[in-house]
Amino acid sequence: MEDSSKEALMEEAPPRYTESPPRLSCVPQELKSLLLLVALVVVALVVVNVTFLLLGLHLSESHAETVLRMTIQGLDGQGTPQQLAMSKKERTGTFAVRDGLNASATVVYDYSKLLVGYRSWRQRACYITRVDKDNFPGLDDVTETFQRRQGEDVGDKAVALADRSVLGTTINILCSAVPVFWV
Repeated sequence: MEDSSKEALMEEAPPRYTESPPRLSCVPQELKSLLLLVALVVVALVVVNVTFLLLGLHLSESHAETVLRMTIQGLDGQGTPQQLAMSKKERTGTFAVRDGLNASATVVYDYSKLLVGYRSWRQRACYITRVDKDNFPGLDDVTETFQRRQGEDVGDKAVALADRSVLGTTINILCSAVPVFWV
């Protein structure tokens, strides 16, 4: 029986495998090529636009830093470099300034409370002044006023501020360990 099954298999011809007929597509080949080309062009345009936007952002940031540096140091770029930290949330600007030889001080402009605070790291006191919202004094004027007040003898007649709730968060933190005086 084994021989007969082999012969039966040998008599049948193997199946013929042929290429399948081309599929009927609803989109012609020319249109597929055109869509691929359009997609590639759109991707290229997006990449170019993103590149130019990032380059523009970098240039505008560099320009803003240069303008800020010129404003702080003067138009010629000379002078004592100042450090500025801004908080949009609390609406404050904090400057580190020189206070004599080998000493520094911190000036805080609190735009929401209309206060300017000054703390020298040589003295054990903080000085606060209220300002007009239309006329904020410049950093040099503020520094000079506070340094002059600091040089005066405080004596027994000066009373430290008892209620610190009128101060903003930034000035409260700056003056947390020292007495606060109004100027």
